[in-house]
Amino acid sequence: MSPLYPLIMLAAVGSAAIISRFTQRDLPLVRSQRIFVGLGGFCGAMLGAKLPFLLSDVDGLLSGTAWFSSGKTILCGLVGGYFGVELAKKHLNIRTKTGDSFAVPVAVGVGIGRLACFAGGCCFGTPTDLPWGCVFPATDALRRHPTQIYEAIFHLTAAGILFVMWRRQLLKGQLIKLYIIAYLAYRYATEFIRPEARMWAGLTGYQWAALALIPLFAGLWMRDARQVVSETAGSRQG
Repeated sequence: MSPLYPLIMLAAVGSAAIISRFTQRDLPLVRSQRIFVGLGGFCGAMLGAKLPFLLSDVDGLLSGTAWFSSGKTILCGLVGGYFGVELAKKHLNIRTKTGDSFAVPVAVGVGIGRLACFAGGCCFGTPTDLPWGCVFPATDALRRHPTQIYEAIFHLTAAGILFVMWRRQLLKGQLIKLYIIAYLAYRYATEFIRPEARMWAGLTGYQWAALALIPLFAGLWMRDARQVVSETAGSRQG
């Protein structure tokens, strides 16, 4: 593993933390609530990122060794982080929408983190003849799609768009779901140039996960939208 990997990952975490202080400063939460919600998101993300690898290694799960393996997935990490925050809020009876405040820092953190994957030579794509193909010597001598760079561009671009939407209060309360749905769609499309194992119908596990999770988050979006309409109508009647 490249010595740059931990340095870039540290930069990713630090950048996300700094930006979150700016995006979350107007949330009507006391310090203890902010900490608990942040821990909920962190623990949910860590568990979600490891979950597919734990389930695929039952012996390692039972012995405990699977918890310390290097396998992690950003896709499930994002989903786990979302539900970790929601569980923490439910436990504290917090009804304030917090997702918008997480969208930009998470996108920035993931985008920078993918640069660490590029430096570390993991998460690469399939062989390609394109001029920007990269060789990852630890794997083979083939020029491959630098899917880590593609994904870094996606997340950092998403961060810029989400920031503008957050400042202008566009789709208020829905930004984190918009980001997750967009990433699920992106990941589904780019799995065709990633050397992942194929399952049913020639699709990878990540693609099947995307197909299952997009309707789930679309449903959460519609639920929240109906709730906003209902609350607005109630306040007008009051």
